[in-house]
Amino acid sequence: MKTIVVGYDDTEAAVRALNRSIELAEAFGAKLIVTSVAPVLVPTSHGVGAIDPTETPADHTAQLDRSRGRLAERAVQAEFRPALGEPAEAIVAVAEESGADLIVVGTREPNFVQRLLGQSVSQAVSRHASCDVLIVH
Repeated sequence: MKTIVVGYDDTEAAVRALNRSIELAEAFGAKLIVTSVAPVLVPTSHGVGAIDPTETPADHTAQLDRSRGRLAERAVQAEFRPALGEPAEAIVAVAEESGADLIVVGTREPNFVQRLLGQSVSQAVSRHASCDVLIVH
């Protein structure tokens, strides 16, 4: 295992995923790529739609800075990549672009609307990724 991508968004689930990915990167001597995705309101068929004003790219850059702090004392080579778009698609795209061997994502209990609409980033990542996916509970 050479490259691990982890989706990060400052939630408890994402912190658990980051911690697990750090452990794996240390154990395998792998490079870690931490990505935080600023979602868009309505994706278009030719690219990205309007940016969600409640979760701006600046917010996600700040999240990456906080994740960098969690890695400061660890012996892990890490890269931090902000992304824009639908979170699951963007995480999978980062993994494909980097030739990742593994994607690590956290999961949390979805609310009623998310369950009704089938909106789970971790499930969507696992359906669309071409590499292994570890979903951390």
